[in-house]
Amino acid sequence: MKIYTKTGDKGTTALFGGTRVPKSHIRIESYGTVDELNANIGLVRDQAIDQHTKKILKKIQENLFTLGAELATDPKKAKLKNGKERLAISKIASRHIEELEHEMDAMNEQLPEMTHFILPGGHTTVSYCHIARCVCRRAERLTTALYDIEAFDEHILKYLNRLSDYLFVLARKLTKDLNAEEIKWMPEKENS
Repeated sequence: MKIYTKTGDKGTTALFGGTRVPKSHIRIESYGTVDELNANIGLVRDQAIDQHTKKILKKIQENLFTLGAELATDPKKAKLKNGKERLAISKIASRHIEELEHEMDAMNEQLPEMTHFILPGGHTTVSYCHIARCVCRRAERLTTALYDIEAFDEHILKYLNRLSDYLFVLARKLTKDLNAEEIKWMPEKENS
């Protein structure tokens, strides 16, 4: 199987279902950013972290492939002529969101109370996690803009929102696990 098709040489690409759109289309930006997020989560997973977290991150990556496939499907062609779903896979659902919430609750039980904003950094692994969080927020902003144009299953928006929260809590957990310093943001006071 050849990787290159040359069909995108003029700046268009096909959605699942065959519809061709410009590569700059908000739908392409949305699932392309989800793909970027997935790669960044892979970078976090490749670090020297605990096996449970690696397992959860792998599951998140699989969920992001599903989410990306949902976004890559032309809503007008989501159903086949026989009435079946074109995308014949399990979709992002409440249980996926609840799994993230459960993981956050478990991590938060082990962390000190947060009293200030935290500066990203302290350890390379923690920084990678914060980068993934920022990419997740961008994916969320783009998919929200797409949703305003052409609505889709709200579980996608909820999942991305919860995932960015999860990545923040994970960064804090990794800071603790790696004995790194959590640096609080202490803004300078203006002289009066």
